[in-house]
Amino acid sequence: MTDSVQFSQTLRQWVDIFMHRSMHDWARYVKAGGYSMPQFFLLMHLHRHEQCGISDLSERMDITSAAVSQLVDKLVQAGLLERAEDPHDRRARQVKLSLMGRAFIAQGNEKRYGWVDGMAEKLSAEEQAQITDALHLMLRAAQDLETDPV
Repeated sequence: MTDSVQFSQTLRQWVDIFMHRSMHDWARYVKAGGYSMPQFFLLMHLHRHEQCGISDLSERMDITSAAVSQLVDKLVQAGLLERAEDPHDRRARQVKLSLMGRAFIAQGNEKRYGWVDGMAEKLSAEEQAQITDALHLMLRAAQDLETDPV
């Protein structure tokens, strides 16, 4: 087996484990909060993009504007989102995370990455340094490939 193939297989195994653990912990946190995964997806999109219009969210989530409006309404009622007037078009409305919404996402991140902290405790300082160096290389390579920011 070539080094390139072995590297790719090892990286794929890591991605599978990471995604499984990460998404499992996220899903458990979201469901414990009484929210659905589409609501969570909407919250995460706003976390990354700060604010969006209903049509932008509809396009991004590939669901109707009416369906997005229902999700937004529930999240506004729950206190996780705020509506604001679009500064470029007073007829349009923008939505963004509220303080409570940002706190919900921050807590979720802590839950999501808790297992990573536990894994770090199992590695020596030297191993952690080696992995840190390798991850910096991976980050740079991934950023070079990034063409469609999520």
